[in-house]
Amino acid sequence: MGRSRKLLGLLLARLRAFPRAAQGNMAMIFGLSIIPLVLAAGTGMDYTRAVVARSNMGAALDAAALAVGRQPSKPSNCAAGATDTACTNLKNLAEQYFLANYTYYDAAARAAGLSMTITNQSVVLTTTDNVPTQIVKWIRPSIAINNTTTVVWGQTKLWVSLVLDNTGSMCQSDSNPNAGSPCPNAGSSTKIAALKAATHNLLNMLRSASANPGDVQAAIIPFVKDVNVNRANYTKSWIDWTDWDSINGSCSVSSKHSQSSCTSTHGTWTNGRCNISGITDQSTCTSTHGTWTANRRGGGGSCNISGYSTSSSCQAATGTWTNGTCSFSGYTTKTDCQNASAVWTPDDHSTWNGCVMDRGTDSGPDSGNYDVMNTAPVSGTPASQFPAEQYSSCPQALTTLSYDWDTLSSEVDSMVANGSTNQPIGLVWGWHALSQSDPLDAPTLPDNTTRYIIILSDGLNTQDRWYGNGSDQSTSVDNRMSAVCANAKADHIIIYAVFVDIGGTQGNSTVLQNCATDASKYYDLTSTSQIANAFNLIGQQITSLRVSR
Repeated sequence: MGRSRKLLGLLLARLRAFPRAAQGNMAMIFGLSIIPLVLAAGTGMDYTRAVVARSNMGAALDAAALAVGRQPSKPSNCAAGATDTACTNLKNLAEQYFLANYTYYDAAARAAGLSMTITNQSVVLTTTDNVPTQIVKWIRPSIAINNTTTVVWGQTKLWVSLVLDNTGSMCQSDSNPNAGSPCPNAGSSTKIAALKAATHNLLNMLRSASANPGDVQAAIIPFVKDVNVNRANYTKSWIDWTDWDSINGSCSVSSKHSQSSCTSTHGTWTNGRCNISGITDQSTCTSTHGTWTANRRGGGGSCNISGYSTSSSCQAATGTWTNGTCSFSGYTTKTDCQNASAVWTPDDHSTWNGCVMDRGTDSGPDSGNYDVMNTAPVSGTPASQFPAEQYSSCPQALTTLSYDWDTLSSEVDSMVANGSTNQPIGLVWGWHALSQSDPLDAPTLPDNTTRYIIILSDGLNTQDRWYGNGSDQSTSVDNRMSAVCANAKADHIIIYAVFVDIGGTQGNSTVLQNCATDASKYYDLTSTSQIANAFNLIGQQITSLRVSR
């Protein structure tokens, strides 16, 4: 009993001393506090992961909503949970884009569902997810997150001229930067193929931005040294045929009916001929009757003059003589032909291939500056008209402003890369497409309409009607281009300029950079694959297709 009391007293004494022991007190406090500290740190790390996942979710929603907004045709309304085919297809498209971009912590594997609502000018996407925790999963297995994005497109009207380089260097690709031209079956890696694909996407964006048919219209202007204004316009008064007539025709001497008179004027004489073989003079030919040869086995025969099938008709016929002719096939221009005392006959204008050169005179741009302006042609002033040329690398014909999106798309498909570079002529015709006068005679500009020119080119200016040799950059062509850009911008045209310079080998295009309305509207691309992204960004800007949240 006494021993027990002694032990109990010792224990009580130790307990009374424990609070005064500094070393034991600190150990206890640390031991008790370590658990909430670890929990707080772990929770913070898991919440940080959730915040990053939510940010990734927002970016993926943006991409999905923009993809829906770019579609050329979509219902004006899709309520959340709508099951009709058009709405379901758009929701499936949104989910594909979302899951392709929402990859944080195996998010796509969880296949989070989307809620989609479309109104007349906007698409709203909402989704939720549960992000698995790592540190505190034994207390909280996941953290719920959600996000919403809204994409809207503009209400203003748009006129857009797409001025597209169709020159030979567009046959090149990142892997084959020295490819030759033309390339009618260009592979998908070439610049011309990438341009076609990017243009199709841009046309779809423009189409989808139109609240009403005709609110958004586009023109396609392929260019090389010349622009093709469509051969069907050969009867238009604004075409100047002076140069074309002088080199497209035939040289002959219709009044020379004898060999001696023909050769005395340096012509080439072609002897007359008889339709009866072996006869070389006219009198014998026309006095000789046909000879009928019966088949050895009976049953018909043949005449030595074609066209007769019986013995009597053959023997009654006489030969036919075709007079000799005098020609000047070696003379290919009007001047050379006439200097040889021959007659020059221009080809019919319907055989023209549709190409026109820069306006002006043969000696250079006219003082009226028609080559760098959208001025309508003036009757009696040839320099103001558009000179026809039978250019061998004539590009695909341009299209005037239209909202026939299928036709515009077909025009893009028909583009082939060939020829040399003259950016000024492409720009000036892009401007003509937006102007209410001949030659393209755009309709009256509606209120609240913004006009754009988007030019893409992959090289430096090499040749126009007067300057350059088709291989070297011409400062004179650049100077004309600067004037076109300044004049168009003064007419309130907004210009985007895209320069495709594979690997940066050509350096910056100063003239294209200065052509753009401002620095944000100039793109210097170093890879073919960047064309699609550049056109996509431009399309979002000009259609006001944007994330509004």
